[in-house]
Amino acid sequence: MLRLSRYGGNPNIGVYAVANESLSFVAANASSEFFKDVEEALGVTVIPAIVSGSYVIGSLVAMNSNGAVVTGLAEESELKTFSSRIPCMRLDDPANAAGNNILVNDRGAIVNPEFSDSTVKAIEDFLGVPCVKSTVAGCTTVGSACRATAKGCVCHPDATDEEVAVIEDVLKVEVRKTTVNHGSRAVGAGILSNSKGALVGDTTTPIELGRIEDGLALF
Repeated sequence: MLRLSRYGGNPNIGVYAVANESLSFVAANASSEFFKDVEEALGVTVIPAIVSGSYVIGSLVAMNSNGAVVTGLAEESELKTFSSRIPCMRLDDPANAAGNNILVNDRGAIVNPEFSDSTVKAIEDFLGVPCVKSTVAGCTTVGSACRATAKGCVCHPDATDEEVAVIEDVLKVEVRKTTVNHGSRAVGAGILSNSKGALVGDTTTPIELGRIEDGLALF
């Protein structure tokens, strides 16, 4: 299923939620309509959450079916919301906004090239997938530039052929370049998805929707 939505007045819905195949953690102050959109589009159980006193869950958490990597700034009480549902790891790195800095599915992960080797190894071991450092369109915040599932990946339209090849090799999916929300290159910020469906910012054009549906193989 492909559905348009927004968080409050903001179409950058991927900033405020994170999802895997069965769960989605969503900003606790989101409307009931947004919670319903996530639940129905992705076929997941929705859990309200706050991280580091903030509602930008999608920026601060990266997740696949094996676990959730959460910013090291998260408080213990906040982590309990996640750990009660899925194994959790704190990202204790200067670039600790996990959702912005990690692009992951159930087969692999692309991570900020500024991460230390020990951080990359810890993420790799915890999420149970190979992790490779790379940029996307020259950006180190690879999670905000792309959105990937077990079936496909959509990414920043300025990604180079070499960067796309790395994503395809590591995540084992085909990549489609696109924008979202009427020209935004922050593709990960505008989309929340898993292999069952996608929620897309409601300023996304029909042409962009077609590319996203194709790239995420939502047929």
